[in-house]
Amino acid sequence: MTKESANVPQHIAIIMDGNGRWAKKRHQPRFMGHRAGVKAVENIVKHCAELGVGVLSLFAFSSENWRRPSKEVSLLMELFALSLKQQAKRLHKNNIRLQIIGDLSKFSDSLQKQIKQAEQLTADNTGLIINIAANYGGRWDITQAVQKVAEKVTAGELQAEDITEDMIGAELTTASIPEPDLFIRTGGEERVSNFLLWQMAYTEFYFSETLWPDFDSQQLDNAISSFNDRERRFGKTSEQIQQDS
Repeated sequence: MTKESANVPQHIAIIMDGNGRWAKKRHQPRFMGHRAGVKAVENIVKHCAELGVGVLSLFAFSSENWRRPSKEVSLLMELFALSLKQQAKRLHKNNIRLQIIGDLSKFSDSLQKQIKQAEQLTADNTGLIINIAANYGGRWDITQAVQKVAEKVTAGELQAEDITEDMIGAELTTASIPEPDLFIRTGGEERVSNFLLWQMAYTEFYFSETLWPDFDSQQLDNAISSFNDRERRFGKTSEQIQQDS
C-alpha cells in the first residue's frame, strides 16, 4: 500500500494488546512478549512514516497497569527506559517527533529525565509524530483538563456558563495534535480500555485477532483498507456527505 493507493488516516491510535499471550503460546515469560512487542512497534512506526501518517498514538502503559504483578511492572519500566535510550537518536535521525502523554509524575526521576531529553531532542522534527501514552487514562486526561478550566473560573477569568467543548479540548494532553481517524486494537479484545476517551468520539474502530508482536505492515494495511471502506458522516446524512464532496 502506498500513499497514492489509499486515503491514509492522518492519526492512527493503537492499543498494542497480546504480548503476554504471545509469550505464553511459546512457553516464554510474559516479558519476552513485551520485548517482541517493541520490535513490532519499530516496524509499524517505519510503515506509518512511509505511508505519510501524521500521528501514531500508542498505548504503552495505562494508569491501571500498575495493578499488574510488581515484577512485571518493574521489567516494563526497565524496557521503557531502554527503548527510549536506544530509539531517541534513531527517531531524530529519521525526522520523527516523540511526545509522551500521561501522568509522568509517577515515574522515577531518572525516567522522567530520559523522557524530557528524548522529547527535547526530537521537538523540532517535522515528520511523523509518535504519541506515547504512558501512565495514561482517558478519564484522568478529561479530569485534569476540567480542573484547569475550573481554575480559570475560580480566578474569575471565566464564567461557568461560558465553558465550551473547545476550552476543555484545549487542555487535554493531545491538544497539539488532531483527533484519531482510526483506532486499532490487536489481540482480539473489543474495548477501548480508557484510551483517548474524549478524542475518539468520531474515530473509526478496527479490531484485530492478531497478537501485537505479530502485527505487521500487512496487518496495518488491512486496517487502513477497512477504514477506506467506511463513510465518515460526523452526524450528517450520506446525502449531505456526497453533496459536500
